[in-house]
Amino acid sequence: MDSAPSKPFGRYSLVSRLGKGGMAEAWRARLVGEAGVTKPVLIKKVLPEYAQDERFIQMFISEARISASLSHGNIAQVFDFGRTEGEHFLAMELVDGPPLHRIIKRALQHGLSAVPVAQAVFIALEVCRGLHYAHTRADSRGVPLGIVHRDVSPENVLVSYEGQVKIVDFGIAKARELRGFKTEPGVVKGKYLFFSPEQARGEDVDARTDVWAAGVVLYQMLCGRLPLQGPEYVVMHQLQEGRFPSPRTLRPELPVELDAIVQKALAVKKEERFESAHAFAEALSGFLYATTPRFSPMSVAWLVQTLFTMELREEGREPQVPTPFREELARAAETRTVATMNEVPVVTQVSTHRWTSYRQGLGAGLGAALLFSAALGVVTWTLSGKSSPKVSAPAPKAEQASTAPSSPTTGAPVPSDELAEVQVPAVPLSPEKTPEVASPTSLPERDAGTAAVAPAREDKAPTVAVAILVDAPKPGSATSAPRPPPVVSAAGVKALSPEDEFAALMKAGRSAEQAGRTKAAMVSYRKALVLKDGSHEARKELGLLLVSGFESEKSLREGVVLLQHVVRADGADARAWLSLGMAYQSLGDSNQAAEAFKKYLLLVPTGGASNAARAMLKSLGK
Repeated sequence: MDSAPSKPFGRYSLVSRLGKGGMAEAWRARLVGEAGVTKPVLIKKVLPEYAQDERFIQMFISEARISASLSHGNIAQVFDFGRTEGEHFLAMELVDGPPLHRIIKRALQHGLSAVPVAQAVFIALEVCRGLHYAHTRADSRGVPLGIVHRDVSPENVLVSYEGQVKIVDFGIAKARELRGFKTEPGVVKGKYLFFSPEQARGEDVDARTDVWAAGVVLYQMLCGRLPLQGPEYVVMHQLQEGRFPSPRTLRPELPVELDAIVQKALAVKKEERFESAHAFAEALSGFLYATTPRFSPMSVAWLVQTLFTMELREEGREPQVPTPFREELARAAETRTVATMNEVPVVTQVSTHRWTSYRQGLGAGLGAALLFSAALGVVTWTLSGKSSPKVSAPAPKAEQASTAPSSPTTGAPVPSDELAEVQVPAVPLSPEKTPEVASPTSLPERDAGTAAVAPAREDKAPTVAVAILVDAPKPGSATSAPRPPPVVSAAGVKALSPEDEFAALMKAGRSAEQAGRTKAAMVSYRKALVLKDGSHEARKELGLLLVSGFESEKSLREGVVLLQHVVRADGADARAWLSLGMAYQSLGDSNQAAEAFKKYLLLVPTGGASNAARAMLKSLGK
């Protein structure tokens, strides 16, 4: 904050400069009234590069007029707008508190895994209430104004030290879009991370676009990160397919009901989202007060005051936070949990709400069922016709496991971390679904060896290794070609054939990819490609992942090579052409990128990511 002696600005007095954004600079100011009466306000002055654009100024004035008509407890009030000393400005309510993005960052700095669940849900609920009010405004004749914020993000949500939640900058995003988010001078980076799929495609937006953005804000509060991350072209590609992990994938302790609410708000097809911000708010309210009936909105004030104690004391104000709240928040930080005195732990069953994406039709999972153990458990099961699954649990200590299994193709020993890519996050089963566990006296073998327990990794969620065992065909079953007799280990467990192991690796890769474990998925696909050299399926999956993952230039080039093989074999593979275009664009090969985008548009002229491809093709022309 830049402090300077106050200076007059029309009927206002500018006290201190708070900062500069993409479109305006903000000032703490005072409205000077009759008889020396003053009122603290926030002044936003339009930047000079915008002031010269007549069309922008006209849009700004039009949208400011609408914003000034909004009067709701969850929207920062616009008091005045106009032009003073040649500068266009907005005078609005000064909210005594930080923006939400600073609250999220400060929570992580304090050792919390994210914003506490109850407080995060309440903040999102208040945001939805403000949005619904704006969405349903009509003029004096009853004609809907069609107000859409377009830029709901943590930067545009303020939370006061009294726990009030306020949305700011209504209508300003529409004026800014007139200049184009790609070419706007001084634009704040990262706004595309909150775009809805239809917004990213340049289509018309409605209230459901703000529902999506509010869902992204809630996701970030709950998980401490955004659902999509990376360069713009990568995010835009993943966005159209809905390829991002569910909240429970990142934080398995989150209640199933809350996970389902967030995922509904983030449905790729807007027809599948909450139909309005009000419906989203009702779902959040139902969850909040069903799980925490004694929730107090004052806990939001206590949270903000606790996180920004230093700032308050620098201003000569002492935070008013009950000692029990501080102590419980400190315990939550020590244990990396999110419980507070206003949260009641919720016991839920394992979520059956599946993550929806483009890949859903390709199949996911490691088998008909996954059975998890409570500790390091190596879990095995047989996929037999109608028999019930039986589980053999491992010895409780890793040193009881024998040597690594041998390769089914070469007979050479396989490193002990072979099963790393076949791991899934350990999720406790609900009591009624706990399987019958056999005696942990032996470990099933593959070929002549025994499965090795994958070493625990401190930087990842607890995992369990999974060995998939397939029975031989039943007598009399039809087969296209006779299969060799299965190899049976000393323990009587049938080993995987190369074909079955390839299929298991591909399934494991897709499962890991859906869970957001990109590196584990790459390991699985690479091993599948080694096992079945030249596999079109493995090349495609690994190539797509290398391009969308954008880890390095080397990985991009490797992805290009793989996808080139894919399109040579199948020139009608639209996804491969689109990914090739993005990879070439990143590598600076504009001609190849343009050719790939054109191929994609020939295959997918409408729908899908066609609008995004056209936009990228147009940018290449510039």
